[in-house]
Amino acid sequence: MQYRPIGKTGMSASIVGLGTEHLDNKSYDVADEVIGVALEHGINIFDLFMPGTPVRENIGKVLQGKRESVLIQGHIGSVDLKQQYDISRDVPTCKKYFEELLRCLDTDYIDLGMMFFVDTEKDFDDVFKTDYINYIRQLKREGKIRAVGASSHHPEIAMRLVETGEIEHLMFSVNLAYDMLPANMYIIDSLMSNEKIDRNVFRGIDPKRARLYELCAGRDVSITTMKTLGAGKLLSADQTPFARPMTVGQCIHYALTRPAVVSTLIGCKDRAEVLEAVKYLELSDSERDYSGIAETLRETFQGKCVYCNHCQPCPSSIDIAAVTKYLEVALLDEHNIPPGVMTHYNNLPHHASECTECGSCESRCPFNVAVIQNMKRAAAVFKK
Repeated sequence: MQYRPIGKTGMSASIVGLGTEHLDNKSYDVADEVIGVALEHGINIFDLFMPGTPVRENIGKVLQGKRESVLIQGHIGSVDLKQQYDISRDVPTCKKYFEELLRCLDTDYIDLGMMFFVDTEKDFDDVFKTDYINYIRQLKREGKIRAVGASSHHPEIAMRLVETGEIEHLMFSVNLAYDMLPANMYIIDSLMSNEKIDRNVFRGIDPKRARLYELCAGRDVSITTMKTLGAGKLLSADQTPFARPMTVGQCIHYALTRPAVVSTLIGCKDRAEVLEAVKYLELSDSERDYSGIAETLRETFQGKCVYCNHCQPCPSSIDIAAVTKYLEVALLDEHNIPPGVMTHYNNLPHHASECTECGSCESRCPFNVAVIQNMKRAAAVFKK
């Protein structure tokens, strides 16, 4: 394994890290297998944003006796009030969930304390114009977090976070598709602008995202990446926005070649997926090369659901990510839907037909997914 320094924090992270979201609602044995093989291969950084007690306790149990050798990237403000995934800046609520995280992990500190999901102007104000930021500062003073970080999907808001000087570390959504501008837009926009033309724009890289990476590198603010595989869509011939799918190794390599990136946090549900991720270290330069794929972008990745659950909570208690995932599989062959998909959909406690079109989900979604339209389509496809 290779390791990179996490900015000015004095810590170093493995270049391949583990996102633990796929361990949610799974048994202890699954957590033990996935984290065990990750540790065997030198992975030392684990992202844990899920607010539920069972998954936190499972991870804590696996890490017993190993806490000092791993880095935990934990999120402050990720809650599950009313048993639904949600975000809170209310200090007593955040404190309750943070202290529960410490209890579950049997530790008295978190290495990277992340201000959770700061994507909009309102999110920014809710962090910096309330007592929430004072609580974060207090945690740092007391040593309950070793470094202050934040997670974001929006490059302009992320730049504002870095420019405050408050954060030492950023978690950001990084992959080739997110960074590429639609081919019919970037040339016209650049030529019509009064600003000096940045030649990087003509390689298709979104200049705002490029500036964010450069800003982080200049300020020595490290980045860990989420959505590195685009929720698996970059690997799928049917769902990739490129003419052909990428490999796991190409996705990891793209992220690791961005300025300031120290680790790619890959969500793995089993031993095989961990091994596929760490296989990156054995690949040749030609196997890592993504340059040919970059030239084949056929559509923007905006509007594609990556099942992140930031659209929650739904007032009708619909598991929007699950419904969308089953819908996408069903639409591959609408006239021959796999029985397993139908069974999984039917077993959901709430279905797409219960959508009230309130729009709460779409206002929260960082990827501009047409959720209401998807719910209508799912209700029609699954007849429920």
